[in-house]
Amino acid sequence: MPPDSSPRADGASRFLRPLSIAAGIVIVDQATKLVIRERLAPYQTIPVIDGLLNIVHARNPGAAFSFLADAPTWFRAPFFLVVTTVAIVVLLYAISRLPRADRLMRVALGAVLGGALGNLIDRVLYGEVTDFIDVHWRGHHWPAFNVADSSISVAVVAVILQSLLLARSEGDAPARL
Repeated sequence: MPPDSSPRADGASRFLRPLSIAAGIVIVDQATKLVIRERLAPYQTIPVIDGLLNIVHARNPGAAFSFLADAPTWFRAPFFLVVTTVAIVVLLYAISRLPRADRLMRVALGAVLGGALGNLIDRVLYGEVTDFIDVHWRGHHWPAFNVADSSISVAVVAVILQSLLLARSEGDAPARL
C-alpha cells in the first residue's frame, strides 16, 4: 500500500523536522539550566577558559540584553507571555508555508521555535530565564546567555545568510545598508 499522500499527511510531515529540532533544543536547554540551578548558587561563577569564558548562574527577568528587566512584574510577565506566544504562532505559520525543498529554513525556524519555547518554559515556571554562558574579553562582558538564546541567534544568522545567498543566486543584488 503506498504511503498516505493525503493533504493531512503532507501537512503533518512539513512539521516533523522543525518540531523534532525544537524538541531537541528544548530538552538540551532545560537540562543544562536544571544543572545550573541545582549545582550553582545564584551568580556563582566557574572559570572555564581564563580571560574568555565562565559558567555563571545568572537570572534574567527581562529579554535579550535584559530588555524590560526593570519593568514591574505585573507588566513584564504577561508581556513576554503574549509576545512569545505570538512569535510561536508566526513561526508555525511560516513553517506551514515553506516549500518542501527549503530544508535549511525548516531547520532554522525549528531552532528559533525551540529557543523560544525553552525560554518561555523558564518564564512560566520561574518568572525569569536562567542564563549561564558568560563570554568576556579584557573586562568587557557579553550579556550571559543560554542554549535557547544560542539556538535563536545561530538560526537567525542562518536565515539571513540563506536570504542573502538566495537573492544572489536569483541574480538580485542584496540591498546595501
